[in-house]
Amino acid sequence: MLTDETVHELRNKVRTKIDFSGALSDDNLMKIAEEIVFEWCELHPLTATEKVQLVRRLFHSFRGLDILQPLMEDASISEIMINHHAEIFVERGGKMTMLPVSFESRERLEDLIQTVVASVNRVVNESSPIVDARLKDGSRVHVVLPPVALKGPCMTIRKFPERPLTMEQLVALGSISGEAASFLKEMIGAQYNLFISGGTGTGKTTFLNALSQFIGADERIVTIEDSAELQIRTVPNLVSMETRNANTEGKGEITIRDLIRASLRMRPNRIIVGEVRGGEALDMLQDISIK
Repeated sequence: MLTDETVHELRNKVRTKIDFSGALSDDNLMKIAEEIVFEWCELHPLTATEKVQLVRRLFHSFRGLDILQPLMEDASISEIMINHHAEIFVERGGKMTMLPVSFESRERLEDLIQTVVASVNRVVNESSPIVDARLKDGSRVHVVLPPVALKGPCMTIRKFPERPLTMEQLVALGSISGEAASFLKEMIGAQYNLFISGGTGTGKTTFLNALSQFIGADERIVTIEDSAELQIRTVPNLVSMETRNANTEGKGEITIRDLIRASLRMRPNRIIVGEVRGGEALDMLQDISIK
């Protein structure tokens, strides 16, 4: 039986064969992982499928998201929820399921969290235990660390489809009526202000991406978000901005409010704000027209 201790042992063996003084290609890393696994299997027989899974897990522990990588590649999964290193849930088709997999240790999960957060120049630690980040594919990541998270490091990953749903698809799925879609198209064409609200996971971002298809290609758009999630692909003149947390010295923070003020000097036809939860709501109502 393949245990977390075994994976940890094999990962250390892979690490000893890596020359950290130079660049290592993905192909070479895969070859090293295969050599280690095949050598280990001489005394611990595995099926061909199990060997492939073990090689991939070792590879992804260095270049991917470890045990989360297969979940990220599964298009049927929309959300991954890690309550702590040994408790992982996923959402498929609106139904949550606990998986029979886990990180080998709390430290391994913490290392992965730091890698993800650092990749977007953000910081999370005991003094700043909550952070929003994103993965290379645009998936949203939310992290909460102890002492705020009582059970251990907690990470939630919201995946987004490679191709955003169109308004026509939403109509076909019965998410919105054709009449309502036509009405919204006219509202956007007339540059009315629109506010989209709803609970977590209700499809606000999906809906906003679909609405953006009604924006004229000759307009200049500025998007402002805590963590970049919008996938606006029909507007060529697009500026996307993202907030920034304060550094370890408590300096350098850039808020939604700061970005709204900056956007007014960028000659936008429309400003799209991803989330409004603080003082920026007053700015929007008093000073600017969000379209």
